[in-house]
Amino acid sequence: MSKIAKTNVARLLDKAQIAYGLVTYIVDESDLSATHVAEQLGEDVRQVFKTLVLKGDKTGFFVCIIPGADSLDLKAAAKVSGNKKCEMIPMKDLLTTTGYIRGACSPIGMKKNFPTFIHNTCTNFDTIYISAGQRGLQIALNPTDLLSVIEASVVDLVE
Repeated sequence: MSKIAKTNVARLLDKAQIAYGLVTYIVDESDLSATHVAEQLGEDVRQVFKTLVLKGDKTGFFVCIIPGADSLDLKAAAKVSGNKKCEMIPMKDLLTTTGYIRGACSPIGMKKNFPTFIHNTCTNFDTIYISAGQRGLQIALNPTDLLSVIEASVVDLVE
């Protein structure tokens, strides 16, 4: 088996001395959903988290991390982030804002440290999965370790 090349996300976790695993999956360009990733990994979709980037009317950009099959509650996201309203950023702005492309957006190692919120079910598991910063690669890690690296607030974010 070939060695998996480390991403910037993995290097940042190494620097922070956080234990993690790199897990590959087969990319389907027509289905970049977290539910597809969970199926490819053979994992519970509730443990595979997707990273969403939003813009609020007061605070600007912020990040929400939610379970793969769930839908973000925009009202809840606005409230916890100190905004009256918010919306997902346009896909065309994702790379310039975060440094990541769709299907590979990780909460670790974005161009800037945006306020970050993660859905409270992350603490129900010993291991969760997030993007490693490139399509076809996930990071498996303890949610408490993730929280320490990204300094996220644990809140209720889903509908």
